[in-house]
Amino acid sequence: MPQSILITGGTGLVGTRLTELLLANGHSVRYLSRNPKKTDKIEAYKWDIKSGYIDPKALEGVDTIVHLAGAGIADEKWTKERKKVILQSRTHSTQLLNKALHENPHQVKAFVSASAIGYYGYDTGGVLKKEDSRFGDDFLATVTKEWEFSVDSLATEHKDLRVAKLRIGIVLSEKGGALKELVKPIKFGAGAPLGSGDQYMSWVHLDDLCGMFVFAVENDHISGTYNAVAPNPVTNKELTKIAAKALGKPLFLPNVPGFALKLVLGEMASMVLGGSKVSNEKIASAGYQYKFEEVKPAVHDLLKQP
Repeated sequence: MPQSILITGGTGLVGTRLTELLLANGHSVRYLSRNPKKTDKIEAYKWDIKSGYIDPKALEGVDTIVHLAGAGIADEKWTKERKKVILQSRTHSTQLLNKALHENPHQVKAFVSASAIGYYGYDTGGVLKKEDSRFGDDFLATVTKEWEFSVDSLATEHKDLRVAKLRIGIVLSEKGGALKELVKPIKFGAGAPLGSGDQYMSWVHLDDLCGMFVFAVENDHISGTYNAVAPNPVTNKELTKIAAKALGKPLFLPNVPGFALKLVLGEMASMVLGGSKVSNEKIASAGYQYKFEEVKPAVHDLLKQP
């Protein structure tokens, strides 16, 4: 049945593709945006997280909210101020949506929120992490825990609201994210695994990630927390080799040493030097059908040469 979907962060990598899939399925889509006049084709309504403002018309007739908004984790170095922005862009935006829901009771039926596998910590080794695994104790784990707490408050305060959270893994896309950064040095013959290269990368093809969001929007039995990852995590070394082969490029260089990454990236280096092996069992058991279960066909689909 067609729904009216309100998306935050709709113009980003995930939001753009998700919009295409939702429209293809017959749904209508609108955005919350800081600069609504700059949004093409999709109807957009202004919100301002700092001032606590949402256009009161934004939620009119909306069935489901998909909450993707949040400052980019890897966009800037993690200064004290940047860390604050990363956290508050997620928690304060959710609180603002909660306020809007209180002002529009019994209208929105579902709230589907992004989260992240960073919940489990930078480096969890080869231990398979499931949705009920304990959260980590580093910066991103703390951010994700607080983010999810703010989303959980919606389920507590709005008894008739279905709330689902998707813990997003490492998104593979040719247009942005991890894969785009990975292939940059490979194209110039300077590709190499990072650190030990043995750290696990729990990846997901962009189309599958957006497919999971559509699945969560359209199916009333999807509530609670789900890991949004593919079934078969790979190591950084494996992914680098597969990407190089897909591009027809050799890998001559030794691994990039961890200390060098720390010099350049600071604390942010922990994201790429560590890794997590995350289970997809829950969302697969719920009925989601993958387009890409193995990383090789996923990478080749994204990097296919003209």
